[in-house]
Amino acid sequence: MLGDPRSHGLWEKTAPAAPATAALTGDHTADVVVVGGGYTGLSTALHLAQAGAGVILLEAAEIGFGGAGRNVGLVNAGMWVMPDTLVGTLGQDRGEALLDLLGGAPRQVFELIDKHGIACDAVRNGTLHCAVGQSGLKELRARSAQWLRRGAPVELLDASQTAGKTGTAAYTASLLDRRAGTIQPLAYARGLARAALAAGAVIHTGSPVLSLGRAGPGWRVATAQGSVTGEQVVVATDVYSAAPWSALRAEQVRLPYFNFATAPLADPLLRTILPERQGAWDTKSVLSSFRLDQAGRLVFGSVGALRGTGLAVHRAWAKRALRRLFPQIGDLRFEAEWFGMIGMTADNLPRFHRLDRNVLTICGYNGRGIAPGTVFGRCLAELVLGRMRDEDCPLPCTAPKDARFGVIREGLIEWGAQLAHLVP
Repeated sequence: MLGDPRSHGLWEKTAPAAPATAALTGDHTADVVVVGGGYTGLSTALHLAQAGAGVILLEAAEIGFGGAGRNVGLVNAGMWVMPDTLVGTLGQDRGEALLDLLGGAPRQVFELIDKHGIACDAVRNGTLHCAVGQSGLKELRARSAQWLRRGAPVELLDASQTAGKTGTAAYTASLLDRRAGTIQPLAYARGLARAALAAGAVIHTGSPVLSLGRAGPGWRVATAQGSVTGEQVVVATDVYSAAPWSALRAEQVRLPYFNFATAPLADPLLRTILPERQGAWDTKSVLSSFRLDQAGRLVFGSVGALRGTGLAVHRAWAKRALRRLFPQIGDLRFEAEWFGMIGMTADNLPRFHRLDRNVLTICGYNGRGIAPGTVFGRCLAELVLGRMRDEDCPLPCTAPKDARFGVIREGLIEWGAQLAHLVP
């Protein structure tokens, strides 16, 4: 996007075209102004429009420009943190409510895909969290037990079963989560945009917000060429936030994540590598992920940024790592390479903020943007419409708080990932 082949890589090459939109010009009014064209903003706009609200969405660049168009495409249930840890952080009632909401979130994603006919290569065969060594096995045993106590359809697979599902003998076990699946992430974002437009929402791209000011009982949201005045504002810019909502950026530590996509694999390889098309990732601290797209390309990723010295380091590492995992793969050729940023909060849980009167946001998905972004968009719509009270939201309403030593930590993550990937 915007002339950068490493921003969205394979997803931009293979997604259906975005719906026609244009930059905001002139002065307009709406019931609600939504800022940000990713999963949260598009889901909010869709659910508001379906309820009859007049909504205008402003996107600084293009639909799905941020994390929505760059991620791996795993539609996961829950968060990165263990279920019991989540409950320990939020308390019993709110924590279990959040686990229930996020446990069912993949189902809501797939229901939206079906309802609106979104062409995004949806595969609903679950995901595999793969254990590296005995420490990884211990982690997955605990995670499995905690989900099973809550009735989740998860299954701990042994090393042999895992090898059959993945095509590699590198893992001691894996946790199969049947609630989950994979999609083409940019195609899903563009499909949500089409659905929102069909429901009556208005979307303007190429329209970065420059200022927010009071206008009677509501707000005037201004861009370079126009403005929208509305009673309520939903901010859905997450870790890609800038002024006037730079506080949302400052409370998160940006973790870069890259992906490489191979040429389509031959049929004999596809019968052994992820034959059931689950998406997978491992338990390493500098984790790796892998999945297949609809054409049989193997998409392989890890922590790091494809810029400066990182481009060569991570590209060479990806080839070495893939050959170790899948010796049967032979010669490797990458068709696409791209990276983006994951926003990490202090406790690895999302945030619900009221930034001012009638200005609200939910952000901080910690690498789990697809399903949480979709269901939290619905929650934001319910809050705006008065159908949900703040105390009914499974996230506490808090004020943004800057991440400690955020910029330093970001530099350490980026350079640390390069050092980790220099190891043969």
